[in-house]
Amino acid sequence: MSPDEQSADMRTPRVLVIDDEPDILELLELALVRMGLQVERAGNVREAIQQLGSKSFDLCLTDMRLPDGDGLEVVRHIAEHNVDVPVAVITAHGNIENAISVLKAGAFDYLSKPVALEQLRALVKAALKLPHPSDAVREGVRTLLGRSPALQKVRDLIERVARSQAPVHICGESGSGKELAARLIVEKSARRDQPFVAVNCGAIPEALMESEFFGYRKGAFTGADKDREGFFQAANGGTLFLDEVADLPLNMQVKLLRAIQEKKVRKVGATQEEAVDVRIISATHHGLAERVQQGKFRQDLYYRLNVIALTMPPLREMRDDIEDIAKQLLARLSDNQKVEFSPVALQALHTYEFPGNVRELENIIERALVMCSGGIITPDDMQLVIAGGSAPENKLDAAGKIPLTDYLDRVEHAAILEALQQTGFNRTAAAKLLGVTFRALRYRMERLGITDKEGGQ
Repeated sequence: MSPDEQSADMRTPRVLVIDDEPDILELLELALVRMGLQVERAGNVREAIQQLGSKSFDLCLTDMRLPDGDGLEVVRHIAEHNVDVPVAVITAHGNIENAISVLKAGAFDYLSKPVALEQLRALVKAALKLPHPSDAVREGVRTLLGRSPALQKVRDLIERVARSQAPVHICGESGSGKELAARLIVEKSARRDQPFVAVNCGAIPEALMESEFFGYRKGAFTGADKDREGFFQAANGGTLFLDEVADLPLNMQVKLLRAIQEKKVRKVGATQEEAVDVRIISATHHGLAERVQQGKFRQDLYYRLNVIALTMPPLREMRDDIEDIAKQLLARLSDNQKVEFSPVALQALHTYEFPGNVRELENIIERALVMCSGGIITPDDMQLVIAGGSAPENKLDAAGKIPLTDYLDRVEHAAILEALQQTGFNRTAAAKLLGVTFRALRYRMERLGITDKEGGQ
């Protein structure tokens, strides 16, 4: 580390506070000084821009209403001039439109008036822990594979939204990497060392949702023999990833909206709310806007979740990347043993539609590694699923026998169907019965073409 870098690390962080009310300035400065920070003041937009141009700051805190403009101008100036400083905006209490607008403009976070000192301290601590944009993702977290323009756009957006506290909604087809994108956002954010709690909203029985999300007190209901934390408490200080958020029932959507807006939750059976500091990242393979139009998803919750939208491209729209992605997955899954694709196998992958996207490609390669011989993967080893996602036909070979993969698919199809029928087509219960995760069961059902109709419903 150079002497300049060492001195930069040792210096006291500096905060620019922008407000035209002396009493508010004094209150904020006192709170920040007590945290061991240097504080500079500005009374309007013009002064703030001058200071940002002449000094370096670690955080900018601005009121929304200023004599010569508003806080949004400061946010936009920082974004347009690539000033490497997180900016937070103080908005009027309950003005959700302002809060959303500042987050969309690039603000790190917002505070509502009257400013709660506990929330101010949490915001400052998070902002000062932001990693440098060039910091690499830690070992153990996978990266998005591919070099297509669509994927590069996703990477660029991940870099930008990671330096914010704004809610992010990730949409894309099943298997396109939505959870991986969420984890990469967190890895590049100030919350990288805090909890990451992933929740599959479609896997929780409706009757248990409130207690699962918010926790419960001992004696709240039959079987509640002790206090229990919910997802929000478990993710406190970190990130809550709501996968398949479109599957939330409407009554739970109301409670989730309030928790996001108030940053407080109440355990089932409790009389008091407790503050939680959680960043929300959501995802779904459904179109949330369409769900809103259909009356299946609340519009106000949609706007709170969809502050920043990120779309994962399907694999079939990145055909030039398929060969490289397949080879990288093969190197990882084969533990770098000497296994390679035949030219014909690569051509088959290039023309395949991949309804299950990268997750399906990974599954195909895992299956091919079991089936291949001589270190060469052929099209027969991959057993690509026919168009429409149905199970492969059980074709007889020259000796009048069913190929092994077809036989295994048939056995798996029967086992899943039996488990579903035993549990009244409750996928969560069926997954437990089969000893697999809910996500794995859903993927296998899609791959084998098992539908609700087969379950007798």
